[in-house]
Amino acid sequence: MKEPLVDKDGFPRNDIDIHTVRTARHDINCLQNDHLAIMTEIEEELYKIHEVARANNPQRETMDTTDASQMSVEMKERLSPFLEVNKVDDGSPASTAQLQEGDKILQFGSITAQNFKSLQDIASVVQHSKGKPFTLTVSRSNTDLRLSLTPNTWSGKGLLGCNIVPLKKS
Repeated sequence: MKEPLVDKDGFPRNDIDIHTVRTARHDINCLQNDHLAIMTEIEEELYKIHEVARANNPQRETMDTTDASQMSVEMKERLSPFLEVNKVDDGSPASTAQLQEGDKILQFGSITAQNFKSLQDIASVVQHSKGKPFTLTVSRSNTDLRLSLTPNTWSGKGLLGCNIVPLKKS
């Protein structure tokens, strides 16, 4: 997509079909613009839907994900631990989010025990969430907590500053 269509002397390259490449680039750019427009429309409609839902249900209690809070009983029954935190570095994003050594992870962003395949899934969530907070649900001392974790560069290694290992399946 970004490779030049001319050689260093300014002549068209003879190893590619210039017309086909330019047509393909144009088509891809059009599709990317269409995708962006559709995603913007969807986002606007979702805001409207949630605004109407909030207006229709003012009594609803909202959970503050910035502070650790107790999970509902139904959520406890559905989530099971699949990861464990075995190290948290001081001053790291994980430490700032109040993650502690020994915490059992019930949900890591959108990943739960049901859809977890490998630590690569976790790495993908972390990479896509760099600089953006996501929800982390942990079990600590028989209490389920919801934490907000923001992966970011810091003085130590990695974006989280903790070590997470999969739990053995029984």
